[in-house]
Amino acid sequence: MDWARARGYVEGENPARLRGHLDNILAKTAKVKRVKHHPAVPYKQISEFMEQLRERTGSSALALEFMILTAARTGEVRGAKWKEVDLTTNVWTVPAERMKAGREHRIPLSKRAVAILMSIQSNRNPEEFVFPGWKAGTGLSDGALLALMKKIAFGPYTPHGFRSTFRDWAAEEAYEFSNETVELALAHTIKNKAEAAYRRGDQLERRRELMAAWANYIDQQVEQQEQRK
Repeated sequence: MDWARARGYVEGENPARLRGHLDNILAKTAKVKRVKHHPAVPYKQISEFMEQLRERTGSSALALEFMILTAARTGEVRGAKWKEVDLTTNVWTVPAERMKAGREHRIPLSKRAVAILMSIQSNRNPEEFVFPGWKAGTGLSDGALLALMKKIAFGPYTPHGFRSTFRDWAAEEAYEFSNETVELALAHTIKNKAEAAYRRGDQLERRRELMAAWANYIDQQVEQQEQRK
């Protein structure tokens, strides 16, 4: 357009200029939100990682496995308190103020996730953290989980990346579960307002089946890994 304007073929401003034209339509470069992808353990390698993780003891190791099994965010697990856990219904309810989307999120617990909680149930004061940190009255720090990942030295992966590991497994292996069920398990916000308006329930029981399938997949892979030795 500038070439044509300079030679008299067209008149007026170049409509493709950003300033004064497209900047009224397009988001400013500095304001474009970039999605940050966390390095994730490939789901087909989960058995190798879990085998090393289960050899370790302590609050960090239990918290990390619990996080993997529930596909929860690191902050949700680190901040979990016993008052949020119902071992009668095997449901962990994360309050709205601790959720990224600001809405209460119910997480069905698999048998393995429940077993982890039962192994530390002596600390079940309602106001106590499920996975306490070194300092009294505090939960685990994010650094504690990162440090554990570095000690295991499995690769350049992060704790939060296990949500992607779960998502990839669901997409490739768990065909019987809808994308909506998986997104609900990850507590993702529905960006489509029309779709969000029609969503009512949280598919708790369907998600219970999904999380059980995920836990079973991990156990089966670990067992097969041990048999290959």
